[in-house]
Amino acid sequence: MLAFVHAFGAPHILVVYGLGVSEALLAACANSIILYNSIDAPTLRVPPGVSARFDLVLTGAQWQSDEVEARHPGMRTAIMPVGPEFAAIDQFRPLGGPKDYDLIYVAAAQAYKRHDILLDALDRLPRDVRALCVFGYGEDAGDLRRRIAERSLSVDCIGPPGVPFEEVNRLMNRARFGVVCGRDDGAPAIITEYMLAGLPVLANAELACGRQFILPETGRLATSEAFAEAIMAMRADAAGFTPRAAVLARWAWPHTILRLRPLLDAIAARKNIAC
Repeated sequence: MLAFVHAFGAPHILVVYGLGVSEALLAACANSIILYNSIDAPTLRVPPGVSARFDLVLTGAQWQSDEVEARHPGMRTAIMPVGPEFAAIDQFRPLGGPKDYDLIYVAAAQAYKRHDILLDALDRLPRDVRALCVFGYGEDAGDLRRRIAERSLSVDCIGPPGVPFEEVNRLMNRARFGVVCGRDDGAPAIITEYMLAGLPVLANAELACGRQFILPETGRLATSEAFAEAIMAMRADAAGFTPRAAVLARWAWPHTILRLRPLLDAIAARKNIAC
C-alpha cells in the first residue's frame, strides 16, 4: 500500500479500521484526512505513535471518546461508528414471506461474540424456540455445532464460509428478531442491518458499544441472566416494533454524512488541503 501511495499519490481521505496500519504509511498520507474507526471494544488498537497521526477518531460510545482524549488530549472524536451509522439502506430490507425461525444471530464464530449466552438461554426454553446462526468466519463453528447437538437445541447453523449479502438478507427475513450477544465488542454493524431488514434486536445489556441503537421501537436490552425471558418476550411481540423506520429516521448514512461533513471540512481547513 505504501508503494501504491508513492506511485499514485495519497488519497483525499484515508480510513483506518482496527489494526494493521504502519506509521510510515500515515506519514506518507500526511496531507490526507486520516480517520480511525474504532471497530472493537479496545478504543485504540494501535501504538501511540500511530494513533497520534489520526485527525478524527470515530468511536462507538462516550467511554471510547474519553480514552482517546486521555491518550491524545485535544484529538477530535465523534460517536459515529461506521458499521451501524453507515449501513446500506437497500442492501438489507424487508422481503415479506414466512418467518420460520424465531431469532437469528449473524456473527463470527469467535468467543467474543458470546454465543454461549444464546445457547445457555435456549437450553432453558422449550425446544420449539427455533434459532439460526450464520457464521461469516471463525474458528469456533465446529465447537458450537457440537454444543448445540449435545443439548438438542433447535438451532441451525450456516457457515463458515460466509454467504453473499443478498443471502444474509434473505436469511434475516426468515426470523422474527435478531440478537447481539457480545459484550467486549465494538458497535456491531449487524445491529442496524437487522433493523433495516425489519427485525427488532435483542442485545446484551453489557454490550460495550452500540446500546444507543436499542430504543423502545427498535428492540430490547437484557442481561445474560435474563436472556431467556427476553427471548420469549421478543418472540411474543416482535411484530410491534418499527426498527426500519427508526433507522431511516435517525442513523442511515444520508443522516450520518451530514454530521461527518463539517468535521471533514474543519480538518481540511486546519491542514490547508482540499476536501
